[in-house]
Amino acid sequence: MKLNRNDMILYAVTDRSWLKNGETLCDQVEKALKGGATLVQLREKELDEENFLKEAAQIKKICQKYGVPFIINDNVEIALKVDADGVHVGQEDMEAEDVRAKLGNDKIIGVSAHNVEEALRAQAMGADYLGSGACFHTGSKGNVSALDHEELEKICRTVDIPVVAIGGINKNNILKLSGRGVSGVAVISAIFASDDIEKETKELKRITEEMLNKDKENKGK
Repeated sequence: MKLNRNDMILYAVTDRSWLKNGETLCDQVEKALKGGATLVQLREKELDEENFLKEAAQIKKICQKYGVPFIINDNVEIALKVDADGVHVGQEDMEAEDVRAKLGNDKIIGVSAHNVEEALRAQAMGADYLGSGACFHTGSKGNVSALDHEELEKICRTVDIPVVAIGGINKNNILKLSGRGVSGVAVISAIFASDDIEKETKELKRITEEMLNKDKENKGK
C-alpha cells in the first residue's frame, strides 16, 4: 500500500492503558474507524510476541475492512510477520533505509523527527512521512520535550513528504496548529480515553479537516 496524503488527516495511535468495561483494543479500534480515523498505528510496549502477533493480525483485518492503512510502531519483525502496511520508527530505532531493505518498496515507513536536520535525514533515507512533536504537553512520552510550533512549520516547509503533528493533541488545541503546514494530526488519548470513541473521533476529524481546508484556502490566496 502506498501512502496517500489524506491518510494522515486523523492518525490514531493505540494505547491499551485506556481499555475499560471489558473492551478489547480491537473494539476500540473499530469504533475509531467508524468515527473516521484515516490510519491506525498499533503501539505496544509490554505485550509478548505471541500476543502482539495475534492482536496485530486481528487489528489488521479490521483496518482492511475499512480500507485504512495499518502501521506497527517500532517492531519491524512483527510488521513483517503480519504483513502490515508499514512501520513507524523513532530516532533511537532502525534507520528508514534499513527498514526499507527489510520491508520492501511497497510498504509505508514513518519516522519521528523533532527538528529540520532529523526531518531531512529521514526523507533522504526513504521515509514516506514524518511524525513531529510533542506539539503540546503529553503524558504518553514523558521524556519528549515540547516542539516549538515554529520549528514544526520549518520541518513542514523543508521536506516534500507529509508531516503529521503528534503529542498532546485534542479537539481544543488542534486549531492552534493552523498555518504550520501539517498534513494531519496523530492522537492517542483524545480518541482512546474517550467515553464515546466513535463520536469523539468524528469531532476530531471534523476540526482537523476544517483546519486543513482553511490552510489550503489561505495558501491559494
